[in-house]
Amino acid sequence: MKANERNSKSLSDVMFDFIALFFPNYCLACSEPLVKGEEMLCTRCILDLPKTNYHLDKTNPIKERLIGRIEVENAIAFLKFNKKGSVQHLLHQLKYNNQPEIGIALGMIYGKELMDAQVLRGYDILIPVPLHHSKERKRGYNQSTKFAEGLGLLLNIPVEDKLMIRTKATVTQTKKTRVERWENVKSVFELTDPCQIKNKSILLVDDVVTTGATIEALGHKLMDAQCNKISIICLAEAQ
Repeated sequence: MKANERNSKSLSDVMFDFIALFFPNYCLACSEPLVKGEEMLCTRCILDLPKTNYHLDKTNPIKERLIGRIEVENAIAFLKFNKKGSVQHLLHQLKYNNQPEIGIALGMIYGKELMDAQVLRGYDILIPVPLHHSKERKRGYNQSTKFAEGLGLLLNIPVEDKLMIRTKATVTQTKKTRVERWENVKSVFELTDPCQIKNKSILLVDDVVTTGATIEALGHKLMDAQCNKISIICLAEAQ
């Protein structure tokens, strides 16, 4: 490397450090300043993420929750969601503070773990749980789609976010019982092109799983379209 190139690179590093000192980026989980090489999440918060490791256990709680309701090959979640915890903070940033890159980043982190563990192989399509068009227009994006995009980058599986639509705007599921959740979502989803589902292996992607009512409703639509198999990937599981 020539002397002037070394000087230029050194000056660039100095400028980066100077800017970062006075205008630091902050970790979206703990709000501490990020250091050079970190993006959105600091190394400590990535290491401290409350992971479920369900991809290493086929008999995990989500899979068991869906027994007798829908046939799935795998059902997993990346993180444990607890009120007032770091995951809730991240999801709030993702859903309400216009931070879609959080979903992509977490999808890539989990995608790397799934790839390294060699699970969920042989799938054709990632389908995110759809938002109603009015809510997606207001938010600007679908948080499940962003998580799916991160997964797809690492797993090398295409994301198809137009094959499933939500035809009705439903009220929040937060305070509903399991039966009420099912009644709220059982008839609100439609496939736009069932022919593209037939004989395909589908990874259905959601942000937070609680009772599994939404996944169950979507899964039945996919099964009616004669898909080959279904697995579920969620960003977080409500504890």
